[in-house]
Amino acid sequence: MVKITADEAQKWLIDEIATRLGVEPSQVPPDQYFDELDLDSTAALIIAGEMEKWLGFELGTTALWYHPTIEALAAHIAEESEQRTAAA
Repeated sequence: MVKITADEAQKWLIDEIATRLGVEPSQVPPDQYFDELDLDSTAALIIAGEMEKWLGFELGTTALWYHPTIEALAAHIAEESEQRTAAA
């Protein structure tokens, strides 16, 4: 398992969201709340599935609730990745 940093996770999330929204990555602020982005529930589910494939592990169902911005979720992903890498 490869350790994912918060910067890597943030870049991945921004790139994916920008692609789904049809905008440049620079137009996706990392501190904006997910529910303020113009993502419909289908796009959000697709991104979540792609993210779990990319990460190699599942995030908890409450991850977006407790980490409601790209920045916060990226930090959480890095922590999870660190723990999983250390345990492997």
